[in-house]
Amino acid sequence: MIHYQLRCSEAHEFDGWFKDSATFDRQAGLGQVECPTCGDVKVERALMTPSVSTRTVKPAPSMEIEREPQPPAGSAVATRPAPAIPPQVVAKLPAQMVAVLQRMRAEVEKNCDYVGPEFAEEARKMHRGESDKRGIYGETTPDEAEALADEGIQVASIPWVPQADS
Repeated sequence: MIHYQLRCSEAHEFDGWFKDSATFDRQAGLGQVECPTCGDVKVERALMTPSVSTRTVKPAPSMEIEREPQPPAGSAVATRPAPAIPPQVVAKLPAQMVAVLQRMRAEVEKNCDYVGPEFAEEARKMHRGESDKRGIYGETTPDEAEALADEGIQVASIPWVPQADS
């Protein structure tokens, strides 16, 4: 695998991993390499700092990510954001991950209704057919989210990063 620092025509920089140089050239030529910030497919390799090994090895930061089960097609999904990720943690995340989380947040905010602290109550109403099924997001405690899951209500926790500038 080869690691490249990439730049789109809008000057956003991001990382990419490819099998080899020819794979990058082929994918970029076909417009298959996309800027995670703006979606631009006019991407080129940027100047990179060479990786130099040293005698001391720093342990890589680790993060545990809990995967939520995917809902069946056509079902209403109750979505809740997790508490905002602290800025010092966001700064340590790869730029592509932050960009994906920002795009996910934007899609949730655009396509779902914010119900705030009434999240659990509204999710139950939808589940019982007392309110229209739709995408919602808001806040709830981990215990309440677990209770919703025990009732068969699908809940996803999304890491809530700061919004993108653009």
